[in-house]
Amino acid sequence: MSGRLFTSPMFLGFDHLEQMLERAAKTASDGYPPYNIEQLNQTTLRITLAVAGFVMDDLQITQEDNQLVVRGRQTDDSQGRIFLHRGIAARQFQKAFVLAENIEIGDAWLDNGLLHIDLLRPQPEVRVKRIEISQGRRDRGAVGGTQIDMPKTRNPKMVREIDDQ
Repeated sequence: MSGRLFTSPMFLGFDHLEQMLERAAKTASDGYPPYNIEQLNQTTLRITLAVAGFVMDDLQITQEDNQLVVRGRQTDDSQGRIFLHRGIAARQFQKAFVLAENIEIGDAWLDNGLLHIDLLRPQPEVRVKRIEISQGRRDRGAVGGTQIDMPKTRNPKMVREIDDQ
C-alpha cells in the first residue's frame, strides 16, 4: 500500500488535499493553548484560544497560504522575583489551522484572556456549465494556452456558460 489517500484514478487533482491533511496531522499533536471552534451560523466560524497571561503585543496572527497561524511569545518578567512555586510559565506557542480555499479571516480580538478569531465562509454560487461536443476529429488541441496532443479517437470538448434565463 502506498500510504496515499487518493489513489483511485477517479480523484484527479487532489494532491493538495493530501498535503493539507499531512500538515494538519503534524500540527494537531500539541494541545497548548487549548481552543474551541464554534459554528456561529451558516457562514461564520469562531476560533477561541485560551491565552491567559498574554497581552496583545505578545500575540501575532498571520495567514500563510491556506493556513491561519497564531503565535504567542511572552517576555520573561521573572528577574528580581523569587518564586516559591512557579506553575504559570512564560511559554511560547504556535498554533496552525488549515483553511479551505474560500475561507476568509474576519475580526480578531482579545478579551479576558481569550483570543477570538472569526472566519467567514461565503456561500458558493451554483454554477452550471454545458459542455459542447464539436463535430469532427482534431489531431492537436489547445488547453489553457498550451498545445497538447489529443487522442484521435475522441472529440475535443468546448465549454460554454449556460444563461440563467
